[in-house]
Amino acid sequence: MIRQLFPPAAPLDASALLDSIGGPDLQVGDERMLSFLDTAGQRLRAPAIARRHPELGALGAYLRRGHLTAELARINTTDRQLRFPRGLIFHVAPGNADTVFVYSWALAALTGNCNVVRLSARGGEAARVILDVLVQTLEASSPVIARTQRIISYDHSEENITNALSAACNLRVMWGGDRAIQEIRRSPLQPAARDLPFPNRSSFAAISADSFLATDATSRLRAVESFHSDAYLFDQAACSSPGTIFWVGSVSSVSVAQQAFFDLLRQVVEIRGPRVDAAMAIEKHVAVYGLAAEGIAREVRFIENEIAVVQLAEPVHLPRRWLGAGTFPQYRVASLNDIAPLLQRQDQTLSYFGFTPAEMMLFGREVAGRGIDRIVPMGRALEFSSIWDGHDLLREFTRLVTVD
Repeated sequence: MIRQLFPPAAPLDASALLDSIGGPDLQVGDERMLSFLDTAGQRLRAPAIARRHPELGALGAYLRRGHLTAELARINTTDRQLRFPRGLIFHVAPGNADTVFVYSWALAALTGNCNVVRLSARGGEAARVILDVLVQTLEASSPVIARTQRIISYDHSEENITNALSAACNLRVMWGGDRAIQEIRRSPLQPAARDLPFPNRSSFAAISADSFLATDATSRLRAVESFHSDAYLFDQAACSSPGTIFWVGSVSSVSVAQQAFFDLLRQVVEIRGPRVDAAMAIEKHVAVYGLAAEGIAREVRFIENEIAVVQLAEPVHLPRRWLGAGTFPQYRVASLNDIAPLLQRQDQTLSYFGFTPAEMMLFGREVAGRGIDRIVPMGRALEFSSIWDGHDLLREFTRLVTVD
């Protein structure tokens, strides 16, 4: 049976769920949905919530009316184009990042679609807070919201439910590991429908050693705090959280910069957390020494249980699996362009410090699409964008009718 989380209701089967969803009642940029999302965002930004869950404050800012209106303006049509919702969208949310499903669902709802979102049973407290806020916001909202939007949960073993929702949808949005996505793809779509997958990805940081050393103490600390936000907010498990750090510069400058960087990171972790429990500490030790046993790491250093610094061996093999919260492989390169040959198509985000946007544009051209979909300043790795993994979601969630 399907558990209905939003709007909250009694459990039911897939057929009844699909029958309960309203028809094409919304339009692209519908004011009723815009108002609902804006109000939910205001509640998520409330100090009592945002202080306890900073990621929810960021989500609330994303849902501001002004921001969503500006996003919609990007997909304005011409005089001979009409843009419509795609129809019914089935979202499979990830289990390792509680807020991701809201961004995806909000954009699909904003573009007028009916939506069914399947939440993972592994969702944490932040997911529960989001659901509470959405239910509270529903009370004073247009009935069209409750008719067209569903957030549900059911056991992964119930393939018949996934089969039914997949067969009924016009677009299936899948967030998760490669294996999970392959399992979901066993459920066929209707011929005109298609998948929008967001599978396993790897992300990195690039730091100019000379720029880091040349900056003042306040700017250094701010850079490290930004890195901490990128790495630790989702225990380094989000697809855009940096794993390997590329240090750009000479051997001597990189050595000094690394020492200063991790001294500051230790201080920031002591103040901000998180503290690593014994189980996670053991997992990190096993993973890191496993890299040494494989010949991938040439040197390992633990800074208490919270930080593991791994110097990668030559020839370099970038670790692309999760190694535990606060584990940072290091690799020195002489120039940004030396990073390009190491990248693969699965690589998603490169956050940077000490380079200009013009330098990063040149680097992006050097990579030439072989990998990396996002290049962002340090501190913005987890900042969601309607263009994600190279897909423009607002356009993916709509269809065009042309008139000649």
